[in-house]
Amino acid sequence: MRIALVTDAWLPQTNGVVRTLRETTRCLEAAGHTVRAVTPMPFRTFPCPTYPEIRLAAWPKRRVGRILDDFAPDAVHIATEGPIGLAGRRWCRERGQVFTTSFHTRFPEYVRLRAPIPVDWTWRMLRWFHDAGQRTLVPTRTQQDELAGRGFHNPVVWGRGVDTGLFRPELRGELPGAGPHLMYMGRVSVEKNIEAFLRLRTPGTKWVVGGGPALDSFRQAWPEVNFVGPKYGEDLATWLASADVFVFPSRTDTFGIVLLEAMACGLPVAAYPVPGPRDVVAEDVSGVLDEDLEQAVERALRLDRRACREHALGHTWERATEQFCSYLEPV
Repeated sequence: MRIALVTDAWLPQTNGVVRTLRETTRCLEAAGHTVRAVTPMPFRTFPCPTYPEIRLAAWPKRRVGRILDDFAPDAVHIATEGPIGLAGRRWCRERGQVFTTSFHTRFPEYVRLRAPIPVDWTWRMLRWFHDAGQRTLVPTRTQQDELAGRGFHNPVVWGRGVDTGLFRPELRGELPGAGPHLMYMGRVSVEKNIEAFLRLRTPGTKWVVGGGPALDSFRQAWPEVNFVGPKYGEDLATWLASADVFVFPSRTDTFGIVLLEAMACGLPVAAYPVPGPRDVVAEDVSGVLDEDLEQAVERALRLDRRACREHALGHTWERATEQFCSYLEPV
């Protein structure tokens, strides 16, 4: 098949959406499909309000239309609700072409943290956007149930995977400072609830791996915490494998690929019992979920790292991509 992936999230962004789309593209091409990613890269862009690291395409409608016309896809998947996604949606609607969408991010809650916009307004906009497609692909059954409860007409589960060849326990090394070593890895921004991790009174040393709009302010406010910035590839995997527990304080993530990456490195997870961790973590096997995050950390430190790795091995990008293909609608 000739598959068009229409997305506002792409390189040089580093996040779970980009990771998912790039791994899916790799697996689709390995299976013999031809993929055209329609992204902001060739467009003039402007910074996303309150999040300047994300660049959005300016007035992309005509160019997106030309790209899709020239590619003549057999199937179209629209991954995001930004300017590129809106242009792709409009292209499909004008031609009467069916398409699928995916729901990656809890925008209503994220927007509310940054602006006085009622959550219900944003949910209404998202329902308008996604219900034009044949299916809305979501990462977990919990998210599927929530969207169905909010009136989305056909949410289906599209799982996620992890590169267990890259993220592996053998990379474990020694970190400086007193143990245990507690680590958060991911975007450093207000919606991730990182301050819940920074406030923990658990003994040991805290590490934050990642970049984002709140990085500089957090560095100033928490000088005793080690903020090492973003890491990539095997360097990133080495940081994960070298910690003692992975603390995931977010209450709004729809999945959390970083959870799988941590577990693949043999790193137990401590998180809240909320959607995302509840769908990904095997309770008392690969992690501990507790409203008392300090208790979750203490219990997670006693888990078998080998069991964490075994749990992660059940999640592959190849299996997730087979799911993705089964939902595509031919043009």
